[in-house]
Amino acid sequence: MPVVTRFAPSPTGYLHIGGARTALFSWLYARHTGGKFLLRIEDTDRERSTNAAINAIHDGLGWLGLDGDEPALLQSSRADRHREVALDLVKRGVAYRCPVTPQELEDRRNAASLLRQKRETDGHLSPEDGEKLDALLKPFRSPWRDPKKELPAGASTVIRLRMPDEGEIVVDDKVQGRVTINATELDDLVLMRSEGTPTYMLAVVVDDHDMGVTHVIRGDDHLTNTFRQLPIYTGMGWSAPEFAHIPLIHGPDGKKLSKRHGALGVDAYRDMGYLPEGLKNYLLRLGWSHGDDEIIPEAQAIEWFDLDGLNKAAARLDLAKLNAVNAHYMSLANDQRLADLFFARPEGASLNAAERERFQAAMPVLKTRSPTIADIADAGRFLTDLRPIKLTGKSAAMVNPEAIERLRGLAAGLDGLPDWSEPAIKEEIARYCAEIGVGIGKIAPVLRAVLTGGAPSPDITLVLALLGRNECLARIRDQTG
Repeated sequence: MPVVTRFAPSPTGYLHIGGARTALFSWLYARHTGGKFLLRIEDTDRERSTNAAINAIHDGLGWLGLDGDEPALLQSSRADRHREVALDLVKRGVAYRCPVTPQELEDRRNAASLLRQKRETDGHLSPEDGEKLDALLKPFRSPWRDPKKELPAGASTVIRLRMPDEGEIVVDDKVQGRVTINATELDDLVLMRSEGTPTYMLAVVVDDHDMGVTHVIRGDDHLTNTFRQLPIYTGMGWSAPEFAHIPLIHGPDGKKLSKRHGALGVDAYRDMGYLPEGLKNYLLRLGWSHGDDEIIPEAQAIEWFDLDGLNKAAARLDLAKLNAVNAHYMSLANDQRLADLFFARPEGASLNAAERERFQAAMPVLKTRSPTIADIADAGRFLTDLRPIKLTGKSAAMVNPEAIERLRGLAAGLDGLPDWSEPAIKEEIARYCAEIGVGIGKIAPVLRAVLTGGAPSPDITLVLALLGRNECLARIRDQTG
């Protein structure tokens, strides 16, 4: 049977970094096996689902190159099918109509809470109250699950799944291993609300079945849902997919990733200047491994990826490692692509024509010094420093009378160069150093200070070539008079 995986986010916000990793794993497994990767938008929560969030999900997946192989399925469009299955389950005796109201359930919870408080305050409960609390704390099994019990006339009802009365529910998980739970520990969950709308628990099972999903890769916070969903598969006589519940991503402190750990949405990482290939490579290694390999290009990832490589231990977000991985892909990226991305950012868009030309020419060097697109601005700061450059500290101390005299002599030679290119500049500096009998080490540091103010910069001859003849001579004259 061909492999079919899916990514099924709820459109209640941006594409979370953890969701992006789940989508990546699902996409890679489909590609590795020659199967299909499908996308489903689970918008059963009509109050919280928004079109803006749906667009953000598509935008994030598109940026990462993780589009589905078919048009995305909107779960809300299948409500009739979900109702059909719910009614079928009732006919099969696997589900039942229940008139217990939300208020009755709330009263049940409140009664249990009051008894717990009483036990905490008094240190004990009477035998009668103890029995009441034990009964209230048990999983909810409605008295109306008995098919012989007649429903109240005109009562509004939900449809509940009749959980097994005994035995174990077993999940043979590709990550967690064999996990079991006693069926009596589970509530009779609601499949359809009283107004006729399906719940997530029902919709996800029906949609996975109808879409032909063979493998469900999702966060391990869904493992408890799986135990509740499996009886639906059994009740309908359907084969359940294989499950792989991956640990959630944790922050550097080992706690569940949250807003306090920084940017969480894929759009935020894009805005910070990461490349999609860099972020994907990093996410791949958050919970999956292939020996000690860290840099794994997409083609190699497709060849190697398998569920056996998924880790059971939670991975920790490490921005320093993300920067290192992204820096690798920055160094390999097309210069024009990086220039276009940089010029689209505020710090790049503010450059004038001459500055843009310098950055464009310097990109082969700047990209090797920039972990992200955003860092290109700092790496190329020497290209945009406003004249006259203010020298301070060590840089200012270098420009002594002897250095000034040497710089004036060098400037005269550079001014007469017929060809302003790296080779010609390098040759002229070497000629001048030989003429005055000093090594280049006596010229280069002070020249760098004068031209860049001590800012990080590449080889001094490249700095000269990138700044251009007029700008270089002007900067030297600013400091030498």
